[in-house]
Amino acid sequence: MLGANKMSMWLLTGMSAVTTVFFNLYIFLMSVLNSKQKKQWSPSESIIVALSLANITHQLVCYFWMSMDEVDSKCHIAQMPYTVMLVITFSLKFTIMWDSSFLTFYYSTKLVSTPNQCYTHIQATIIKHVTLAVFLIPLSGLGTCMPMLVVFHAVNDTRENKDCGVLMPDTRPGKIYEALYLILADVLPGMFMVKCCISISVHLAVHLCRMKASTNGAHVPKLGTQMRVIQMALSLVAVFLLFLMVDLYVNYQIAVHHENAITLTLFFTSIYTTVSAMVLIYGKKTLWKALIHDFNICMDAYPCLTCLKVPEQKHQSARSPARIKN
Repeated sequence: MLGANKMSMWLLTGMSAVTTVFFNLYIFLMSVLNSKQKKQWSPSESIIVALSLANITHQLVCYFWMSMDEVDSKCHIAQMPYTVMLVITFSLKFTIMWDSSFLTFYYSTKLVSTPNQCYTHIQATIIKHVTLAVFLIPLSGLGTCMPMLVVFHAVNDTRENKDCGVLMPDTRPGKIYEALYLILADVLPGMFMVKCCISISVHLAVHLCRMKASTNGAHVPKLGTQMRVIQMALSLVAVFLLFLMVDLYVNYQIAVHHENAITLTLFFTSIYTTVSAMVLIYGKKTLWKALIHDFNICMDAYPCLTCLKVPEQKHQSARSPARIKN
């Protein structure tokens, strides 16, 4: 069975939880500190902070549920608290997926210009109301997941792999709702990110061709800051699509073969939140440089670990074709 060894999943998720909370908390604190220093809050920082908070909250809630499930293996405690925690976990997963998609959309609007005036106006309107969108996404997630309490059943017929408060789509309405939930929480943001990925890739190819033509191929085109943002956006899409395939497969096993693999779903979501946070830190040059600097300071405190220090590149920024405020 997919989720048979719950103890292993619990231990692995615990290790992933440490890195998830660390990286996302680092993003949150550094973003708040930078905004106070600059006395301004950019739209990208609003989305990134919302994403990091959703990642942290999701990790804490899902790991608390897994820990309680291990401690209360016979499910002596009432099932409703477990069920509510799972609903909150699923709604936070919805928030994480759409925040990731929204961030990719934001960077695509900054990198790609379109001749379609109507589409450009829609983009500008959405970006103008980033804060409102950031608040609406978790509310939408909670509203989307509330029907689980009605159409799913908090029962478990499996004998070897019993979990407390698990919501199983064992009825026709439950299976229909689960399909709709996966479309809304996984497939739609995935398609949105793929569209943004294609737009960014086309922009990159066209831009490189123009730069190469303007220099007659004399040297390799350089994109400077823009390239870092492109790498981050494309990496987020790649990580998301990999997680999407795994998540859809696990949910297929739950819906069709009635596998109780909820712990496996939470584990892979935890892996995704860790990797996406690392990608965000790399993409935000200020965060990346600060993290390396702080890491080296920690290594200096222990002479035996100085060999692990990471070189800090302090090169002067040459003229870059375009600068993206990320």
